Amino acid sequence: MKLTAAASAFTQSTGVDYPIIGGPMYPCSNPELVAAISAGGGLGVVQPVSLTYVYGYELRAGLRYIRSLTDKPIGMNALIERSSRRYHQRMQQWIDIALEEGIRFFITSLGKPDWVVNKVHAAGGLVYHDATLAKWARKAVDSGVDGLIAVNNRAGGHAGGLDAAALYRELAGLGLPLISAGGISTHAQLRAALDLGYAGVQLGTRFIATTQCAVSEAYKQAIVDAGEKDIVLTERLSGIPVAVIRNPYVERTGLRPGPVLRLLLGHAKGKYLARTFLALRSLYQLKRSARAAAVPNDYWQAGKSVAGIDSIDSVDTVIRRLLGEQI
Repeated sequence: MKLTAAASAFTQSTGVDYPIIGGPMYPCSNPELVAAISAGGGLGVVQPVSLTYVYGYELRAGLRYIRSLTDKPIGMNALIERSSRRYHQRMQQWIDIALEEGIRFFITSLGKPDWVVNKVHAAGGLVYHDATLAKWARKAVDSGVDGLIAVNNRAGGHAGGLDAAALYRELAGLGLPLISAGGISTHAQLRAALDLGYAGVQLGTRFIATTQCAVSEAYKQAIVDAGEKDIVLTERLSGIPVAVIRNPYVERTGLRPGPVLRLLLGHAKGKYLARTFLALRSLYQLKRSARAAAVPNDYWQAGKSVAGIDSIDSVDTVIRRLLGEQI
């Protein structure tokens, strides 16, 4: 596939073959999946909470295990919100370990990434930051990030509010490489993103429905079976909209928190307690739902790219089809 100038610049700066990032996913980013994406010529990105809490690796040992599976570049996700001092200290330690283990590409989310930029740039690495609107992206630009992950309204998990074209127009004036995140599962969609001016794409949902992903077969099959209209936004997981697959549990419980949580979320002092409770509950619930066979209380995160997914394939097959190869 012929790359645009922006896409070529991205692959050269990161050392990968193709402008395809395997998005960091809780709880779906198991080490074998991350390694397979990188080995296939993309950029697999470690989600450290998944690696440690879901898959049971100490971070350094997990990174070394991934390194035993591929010598191609890998990245790491850093959620940098500061609501918990203990978590912030742990993330600082994780970034130090990742740099010591040779990781030079980081995706930051949910905070001001200036301190991450300082650490990573000192080691010669790159930092891209998640953005859904220019007003949030400008804070990252002021922090010195190298690029932006433009999360649009077709993404799984915490989706943005704009479509890919509108979001490109929103962010293009900031002068940084942009990666389109959300709604990509086919060659035509990848090509369209690059033709808009994006330097690359980030995929999550498509890589869940692969043989290397360690989630349950029920979760993978739900992605294959789902259509675009089956993706709904629920606030019951984290208090803010999260894209999930509609199923009997989601229909039964509704899409908004109960009255007590809504009351807490509406007040400054109660919001922290409510968000903390929701975060802890969702960590457990998503971990259980992803790893086990179908259970009565399942939340399966996915984006609208499900519309282009009709089979469970190897990561290598997915990447080759994204590049336009006939398989």
